[in-house]
Amino acid sequence: MVQGNCARADRIFLRDYRQMMKGIKILTIIDDDEIFVYLTKRTIRQTGLVEHIEVFNNGLDALDFLDHNKDNAPALPEIIFLDLNMPIMDGWQFLEEFSKIIPKIQKSITVYICSSSISPDDISRAESNNEVTDYIIKPITKDILMEVIEKL
Repeated sequence: MVQGNCARADRIFLRDYRQMMKGIKILTIIDDDEIFVYLTKRTIRQTGLVEHIEVFNNGLDALDFLDHNKDNAPALPEIIFLDLNMPIMDGWQFLEEFSKIIPKIQKSITVYICSSSISPDDISRAESNNEVTDYIIKPITKDILMEVIEKL
């Protein structure tokens, strides 16, 4: 009985929290790790705070999408979770090219690097990049996700 009441209280809290929080229309994950993408999408869906999740397996496909839709704000994400190590175009290359098109994009996009790297060099490089809001070490938990959305 107590467990049932706790589960109900958790659902009520989450419902009330969702009502207080501003939801995200589109969140984009740029990562080639299928397991990370699956788990992150599952975590995002559990919060109920994101309407649509867009996934790209490399930076080039994501960059092409952003460039193609630069004048179509409703199609663009509010948040990007960006991996560093990917084929075709890695996260650093993506950021370099993204910084060139961001002035043309008709929407504010918040970029978080999501990496399993704990290298101080990667973290420092991310902190020094104007397009990066923060560096998240994988995995992304519900608490981290709520924190990210709260900051918007």
